[in-house]
Amino acid sequence: MSRYEQLRDELRQAPRAWLVTGAAGFIASHLVETLLSLGQRVVAMDNFATGHRRNVDQSGAAAADGQFRFIDGDIRELEDCRRACEGVDIVLHQAALGSVPRSINDPLATHRANVDGFVNMLAAARDAGVGRFVFASSSSVYGDHPALPKVEERIGAPLSPYAVSKYVNELYAAVFQRTYGMHTVGLRYFNVFGRRQDPEGAYAAVIPRWVGQMLGGEPCVINGDGETSRDFCHVENVVQANLLAATAPAEATGQVYNVACGERTTLNEVHALLREGLAALRPGASFPPPQYGDFRPGDVRHSQADITRIRTGLGYVPTRTVADGLGEALAWYVATMEGAAPSQAPHPARP
Repeated sequence: MSRYEQLRDELRQAPRAWLVTGAAGFIASHLVETLLSLGQRVVAMDNFATGHRRNVDQSGAAAADGQFRFIDGDIRELEDCRRACEGVDIVLHQAALGSVPRSINDPLATHRANVDGFVNMLAAARDAGVGRFVFASSSSVYGDHPALPKVEERIGAPLSPYAVSKYVNELYAAVFQRTYGMHTVGLRYFNVFGRRQDPEGAYAAVIPRWVGQMLGGEPCVINGDGETSRDFCHVENVVQANLLAATAPAEATGQVYNVACGERTTLNEVHALLREGLAALRPGASFPPPQYGDFRPGDVRHSQADITRIRTGLGYVPTRTVADGLGEALAWYVATMEGAAPSQAPHPARP
């Protein structure tokens, strides 16, 4: 039995009180869903700036029978953060303004949400006596460091305001642990994907955006030559990392961990996998070849994680590869984008 399977059994026997910020977002709604399925008590907070109420609904909150409480709040408001932290054992802080291009276009908004909001949450958790503070960092922290795979202690110069904000989060968390005795854990997410990831808007992630374009008969636009590579990570792996980090021994805290699969996939390969998967779901449909554009400012050329630290320190073992994760996500996207109720799409198997 893996450490994660063992942990799930332990949680079923001993419920705790969790706060999940950004709960209307893609990743956080999966955290809420998993915690509720394990009988945990969940406080969720979001201001719906980028999240969607449907994500909260699809997480199973309506059927939680007193296990769930939602706060319509903003991490930029300290009083909202304090209200959310009352009586909480563990914070899973996911709320942020994502997207490198968004941060380049509006660095002030990114700073207010990702830095000011982060410090508000740290201070509120400290004052409430929260036992563990787990937060979402990002692979963007590695910046222009050329080495592959990416190892936690070696980073370069940041390439965007978003990257700066996530690195500042890591610095603040370390200071709060040293100064106030908090137990903090940072998780550097690599390119997360899966069901509920928003396909709309100017800053939509590449996988759902391309699926939408393919289903609409439009060519996908690939930034650069398509040989840019990423370590794509299914959201179920991210959920696992959060729960392991939240319950790991104290000696495992005060650190950051890569969350990924430890593999590289090029954008050209992702496009081919999506075309193949959609062709199987929609036989006879034709999908135009991609179009190639300019490289995007602030993007790194290649990204791949070394996951040794999280394997040995937390017992993390990724259970979803890019290929099988895309298969599950595609079924959900097709059902959603073509008008079927999202609940009709297959849900991932639980370990």
